[in-house]
Amino acid sequence: MRFFLSILLLVSLLASVLPAQSLSTAKKVSVEIKLSSDKVRVGSTAQVAIQLSINENWHVNSHHPTFDYLIGTAFDLQAREGIILTDVQYPQGKLVLLSFADQPIDVYEGMTTIFASIKFSDKLATGRDTLKASIIVQACNNQLCLAPSTIDVNIPVHIVSTEESTIQQDQNIFSRYKPSEFAGESVNNELAIMFDQKGSVLTFLAIFLIGLALNLTPCVYPMLSVTVSLFGSQSETNFVRVFIKAIIYVLGIATMYSVIGVTAALGGGLFGSWLQSPWILGAIAALLFVLALSSFGLYQIQMPYWLTSRLGGTSGTGFIALYFSGLVVGVFAAPCVGPPVIALLTFVAAKGSAAFGFWAFFTLSIGLGLPYLILGTFSGLIKNIPRSGSWLVWVEHIFGVILTGTALFYLSLAIAPKENMYVIPLVLVVGGIYLGFIDSSGRDKPVLKNIQWVFGIVVILLGLLYANSIRDTGMTWEEYSDLDLSEAKQNGMPVLLDFYADWCIPCMELDRNTWTDPKVIDATKDISRLKVDLTYFDSPESETLRKKFNISGVPTVVFIRTDGTEATESRIIGFVPPKEFLAKLNQAMPTDY
Repeated sequence: MRFFLSILLLVSLLASVLPAQSLSTAKKVSVEIKLSSDKVRVGSTAQVAIQLSINENWHVNSHHPTFDYLIGTAFDLQAREGIILTDVQYPQGKLVLLSFADQPIDVYEGMTTIFASIKFSDKLATGRDTLKASIIVQACNNQLCLAPSTIDVNIPVHIVSTEESTIQQDQNIFSRYKPSEFAGESVNNELAIMFDQKGSVLTFLAIFLIGLALNLTPCVYPMLSVTVSLFGSQSETNFVRVFIKAIIYVLGIATMYSVIGVTAALGGGLFGSWLQSPWILGAIAALLFVLALSSFGLYQIQMPYWLTSRLGGTSGTGFIALYFSGLVVGVFAAPCVGPPVIALLTFVAAKGSAAFGFWAFFTLSIGLGLPYLILGTFSGLIKNIPRSGSWLVWVEHIFGVILTGTALFYLSLAIAPKENMYVIPLVLVVGGIYLGFIDSSGRDKPVLKNIQWVFGIVVILLGLLYANSIRDTGMTWEEYSDLDLSEAKQNGMPVLLDFYADWCIPCMELDRNTWTDPKVIDATKDISRLKVDLTYFDSPESETLRKKFNISGVPTVVFIRTDGTEATESRIIGFVPPKEFLAKLNQAMPTDY
């Protein structure tokens, strides 16, 4: 930090005696754009070379600068419908020791080339066009670093039909460019293809259906209990008013998911990765415990009269309070729903528009929230059902047990993530005993009491069966290192990479189900198996690995062939059972190794 302050002081002193333009980074760097062909066919991908010519005795920071306070060189394409940036490759920097730093700094100097690939939709109109792009650079010499500059550049393109011929050019430059070996989802993005071919209406409909399908992931189950707890405790009986409250609640969920999604897509993070913080996980656990106690009848969640009278009335929870409840509830499912929305994450990242990203994730969120609109409305009116007393109390206690179990699960993620596999069987057994044989809500109802006994026995048996199914991870893994990956390539050995995080619930499903399967263990015994820990996703090490392999969510399983390239068609995102994994393995490595 002292170097940063010294640099700022030096720049300020020089600025007082030198013309402002002499201290501009943009004056130290010139940019030239080259395309690999004279024309670009619709539906094809164009390769672009961005050549930086840096003044003598000056350099610019590399894409991954040595110090946090330095700005790395970055290329960005202005978002346009039908045009997607699918790959950017930055050159290897050079380590240079400068007088103001006590360790070498990673820089570019002289002539430096950045390569990029741009996908053009087959729906684009033919003719000459100009793409807008920008490059962020920060120039330094041996004494100081200048303020960073954004250099606007134009990329002239001549778009032609698929039948027209093109001429390759500057192949001495583009022969050095090979699209990323680890392309992942960035190129073959089904949503991007649909957007190009079918238009925005059908694409947003598909995004809505993806959101609806997210309700099948296990992390959304706590949202069911929370929704019932919030709406079931109200005294409101008017259908229209309850329905409006449910809409506002769902809008809160949608707002939270839109913000998380846009942040992850445009910031290069993992969806839900900020939940890694033990403090956030602990806060979620505490909130769930509070809701659980309400379900057990210890108190009723209701805001003070002086506040509810201003936020939506006095009958139950007000409009604003329900909106904020939706915001909070929206975080519960984040550790699970990341993998299913990878295509949307990469699509939004490629578009580069925050506004487009917000509406895309908002549409996804409305699909996710639709069942809660129905559930909230029904729960808010359930007390109108005649003779619902004892039955309703027992159902609320069931949700209380579910909320308690979920709270314990999040608490275990915060303090002992490796042991959280035992929470589910524990909650099933203890919850079955309580709901089936201790809960007094059905004592005066013989039919209800019999149902409670049967329910309790079934739940206890499920808990015991689940506990018996818990096995230690049978597959042996090595911690990832670049050296291990290089040695595997040199030895002609394929590699299996498992990208995971401690807070990732589908990762735990892989560990407990797929990686313990005897057939999976046997099929991968001659493969180098490397675990890549992305728990601390914003660390420099994790960021480097995420960008190298284009990882947008966890778990992600990557197959590396004997020649060191990825079998991109076999990449796995999210949990898959053993049978599906073996099919992907055979697809990636069909021959004996």
